[in-house]
Amino acid sequence: MWELVKAGGVLMLPLVICSIAMCAIIIERSIRLRLDKIAPASLMTQINKHLRADTLNSQAIAKLKQNSILGDMLATGLENRTHGFQFSENQMQTRANELIHQLEKNLNFLGTIGAIAPLLGLLGTVIGIIAAFMAVNAGGVTDPAMLAAGVSQALITTAAGMVVAIPALIAYRYFQRKIADIAMLFETRGNQLLSMLFYQDVAASELSVNHTLQQPDQGLHYEAS
Repeated sequence: MWELVKAGGVLMLPLVICSIAMCAIIIERSIRLRLDKIAPASLMTQINKHLRADTLNSQAIAKLKQNSILGDMLATGLENRTHGFQFSENQMQTRANELIHQLEKNLNFLGTIGAIAPLLGLLGTVIGIIAAFMAVNAGGVTDPAMLAAGVSQALITTAAGMVVAIPALIAYRYFQRKIADIAMLFETRGNQLLSMLFYQDVAASELSVNHTLQQPDQGLHYEAS
């Protein structure tokens, strides 16, 4: 492996750095974006029980905020429920946007790696071909062995660029889609909470993203960038 890196020339160094950064980001985001940590399945049931038993005090809300990212957003709505529907909705939406932005951490860098790695490989190819032709100029066209170093450098950097770019782009698109799904889940759970707080006559089993509020133009709307 080290021989390939040396044979690829100076541009193999940034490609190796990109590959290390890519692996670190993929591992970190895979751990961070686990759905069971972001939005525990029993969270809404617990909140509903607290509301029905009237035991949702400041201590319970603080615990809810610490337990999960979704709990953090919902706790914001619960803290501001005394100020009315509109204020609670706005505060939850603001907090949700902040949390989604945090979930997108390093994704732009991952996308950049996927975009520049092939260009670095291409640059290495051009440099390798130039070196090959310079070797021919120096040694004469009768010696094909003079081309070997430049051609091998060109092929190695091209392959290395592709090896780094393909998984980086796949991971980038995957995490983008996952965050979009999480944003949709935030919207659904936020609307369910608003229904429980301000439309208590709606049965919990009837709560959904399309049937949460009596006014169709109300509700939370979050978008992942």
